[in-house]
Amino acid sequence: MKELMRSNDPTAIAFAKALLQGEGIECFELDVHTSVLEGSIGVLPRRLMVADRDHFLARAALVDNDVDLGL
Repeated sequence: MKELMRSNDPTAIAFAKALLQGEGIECFELDVHTSVLEGSIGVLPRRLMVADRDHFLARAALVDNDVDLGL
């Protein structure tokens, strides 16, 4: 798995996941519980991961839709 995106904004993550789902690309969100435990003050960003084989297409889909990858 490769990291595709990192963000403190849950709406940006949700938008990215919806875009990827529309393209048929599976993704997995990491650090969800950690960011909730720290009180959602924005210290620990959530990460969106995709399979190695899907990384290029997933990145292109997000960049084409002006999603900030935060990397």
